[in-house]
Amino acid sequence: MSLSIRKDACELDFLSLGALVHRLDPGVIPFRKARSLDIHVSGGEYNVAANLADCFGLKTGVATAMVDYGIGELVQARVREMGVKPFYKWFKHDGVRGPNIATVYSDRGQGVRAPVVFYNRANEAGALLKPGDFDWKKIFADGARWFHSGGIFAALSETTAPLIVEGMKAAKAAGAINSFDLNYRAKLWAAIGGDAHGQKVIRSVVEQVDALVGNEEDLQKGLGIKGPEVVSTKSKLDPDSFFQMIDQAVHKFPNIKLVATTLREVHSTNRHDWAAVLWLEGERYVSPTLELDVIDRIGGGDGFAAGLFYGLLAGKSPEEALRLGWAHGALLTTFPGDVTMAKLPEVEALAKGGSARVQR
Repeated sequence: MSLSIRKDACELDFLSLGALVHRLDPGVIPFRKARSLDIHVSGGEYNVAANLADCFGLKTGVATAMVDYGIGELVQARVREMGVKPFYKWFKHDGVRGPNIATVYSDRGQGVRAPVVFYNRANEAGALLKPGDFDWKKIFADGARWFHSGGIFAALSETTAPLIVEGMKAAKAAGAINSFDLNYRAKLWAAIGGDAHGQKVIRSVVEQVDALVGNEEDLQKGLGIKGPEVVSTKSKLDPDSFFQMIDQAVHKFPNIKLVATTLREVHSTNRHDWAAVLWLEGERYVSPTLELDVIDRIGGGDGFAAGLFYGLLAGKSPEEALRLGWAHGALLTTFPGDVTMAKLPEVEALAKGGSARVQR
């Protein structure tokens, strides 16, 4: 079976399902010394929808939890600003304990000092989402071309993964492509049954999936794929081991038609080597390698996914789609925050081999 993307007019080009969060960012200052913070609205699934709307001009939506308090109002404003159509399941805040929009704390690090990320996901509204919370028939009534979710959302509670499966079945019935970013987080799965349970749950989701995003660790821990013996002298940018694991994954899940990931070698917090790979219906594609001067690495993978999906939705060749993802993910690391500030001509220029010379 081929990756058959709808070409007819649809209300939505892309719909994501996941939890929204707000990230507090003191920049290069460690939290223990911070006096001021920037607030970024984020969420792996939402980030892709926001990038596709703001940079690539697609019609996108997000199905998520929303809470009726000040943080919720802040999040709603940012979603509107990025041009994403919301489908909210509303929760009432009790004024004391929640439910809450989860908080992510993340300083950027600098040079030899690595970034630090920690969370407060206590009483998170997104974790309360369950099958039946969204009217998928109504949401998909006017058509959708692509549906996306991810492993962090799947791990939030016992009810979120079944909701993903429900959404994917409805999306497939409506003729949409289903994609899933593995994003395996052992700490989250430990709270609801550990790695063995996590793999069981993720398998139930991946059985519905056409397109899979995830790195070697995601494939090993999320799908139980055995990693090949890798020579220690090989660069982390060498794609051979990843493609070997993909062969195992598609043998285990023959419904998968696409697997992609970024390859990153970190020399310091602000200097990375960056590449990406794509397996599409048995064919292998590898991007060029780029040296990145990183301002904020968070969201780079979601930036890659957005560019790749845009290329495929726009009918580009697989190599062009991969380069658009590679270029957009790279550009996203040059901005603060989790979502794009890039313009499509900038992405296209870099994808074609553009430089960072001054534009006059």
